[in-house]
Amino acid sequence: MYLLVGFPLAIIAFCLIVTGLSAGAGMLIVWIGVPILVLTALVARGMGEIERVRMRGVLGTEVPRPRYPQSPPGAGWFRKTLTPLAGTQPWLDILHALVGFPVAIVTFCVTVAWWSMAIAGLTYPLYGWVFANIPDNQGLSELIGLGHGYVPESLLNVFFGVVAALTLYPVIRGCALLQASLGKALLTGVAQLQERIEDLTEGRNAAAYAEANALRRLERDIHDGPQQRLVHLAMELSRAQRELEKDASAAQSTIGKAITATRETLDELRALSRGIAPPILADRGLAPALAALASRCTVPVELDVQTEERFPALIENTVYFVTAEALTNVAKHSRAELCTITLVRIGDSLMLTIGDDGVGGAHVAKGHGLSGLAERLRGVDGELAVRSPAGGPTSITAEVPCG
Repeated sequence: MYLLVGFPLAIIAFCLIVTGLSAGAGMLIVWIGVPILVLTALVARGMGEIERVRMRGVLGTEVPRPRYPQSPPGAGWFRKTLTPLAGTQPWLDILHALVGFPVAIVTFCVTVAWWSMAIAGLTYPLYGWVFANIPDNQGLSELIGLGHGYVPESLLNVFFGVVAALTLYPVIRGCALLQASLGKALLTGVAQLQERIEDLTEGRNAAAYAEANALRRLERDIHDGPQQRLVHLAMELSRAQRELEKDASAAQSTIGKAITATRETLDELRALSRGIAPPILADRGLAPALAALASRCTVPVELDVQTEERFPALIENTVYFVTAEALTNVAKHSRAELCTITLVRIGDSLMLTIGDDGVGGAHVAKGHGLSGLAERLRGVDGELAVRSPAGGPTSITAEVPCG
């Protein structure tokens, strides 16, 4: 049906567009050609919209609609008149009407011929006796030396009918894909490119937003934690220095407190360093780095890394940070007794799955911890899926393209 209906539509589009282009180009000198060309572009756009709707059934997917130029606010009547001719897509619509016509002729003829050969060949025994009784009628079987008569002619025609019937689907499907692919390239190619650009822009903005949030959080944590402790430590050491000349025992006590504060500061710095790519990640890869993360988590972790490959630094950093943030959320909020981490490569993607047997209730709403993970993954065209019903368990799956 796609091919049979496409033929008359192609005839209509071709005749209208050729007539419009010829008349418009010929009358440009007297300016009447301008509105004719505009009308021709609008007709091509309408025929293109019909083809986009028809292509969905053949391609089995949604077809993006391109964005046509719009007149800016306050534009004059002449500018508004020329708007339908602006940009690339209107001319691609016109080109499709011109190029699609010969393609539609070929696919239509092949479709009609193949169906006719299949139906006529398989049903020849029902009507072949009429041709066999015509005097001096030479059939195809006699021409190729298989004999004259109803039986050899029927066998030969049935053979061709069976061959046509067996090849009917791939031939007709191939014709439909040829015609639909032409429409996809000319009628949706720009739209797909626009969507891709928007996705990349959105991913870049998401990555920048996630990085800015991470830096602000790191700065706040350093200011509220280690920086305050180091100031206090400097004051304690200064007091110990003064007390050392007057009261050695008091100075010793002060130094002991300073040592304790130093250890606490080191612990805080180690915790903060989890948000920064560690040397072990750059030197040895994901498996050892994730093992180090798992060993520091306060919840027991079962780690299963099924790939030993090295990946680009951006990919490895993303997987590491997502794991670190997820483990932090598990330790703080889940009240879980066991956490599992699985990393496996499937095709051109790394699949990271983090699960726990905690209380559940995790989600990626803005303002929650997991929203930052979603933003970071979008920066590398990745995706985050969270399944965490109330009462648990929780399963977080991150898909990171690595191909």
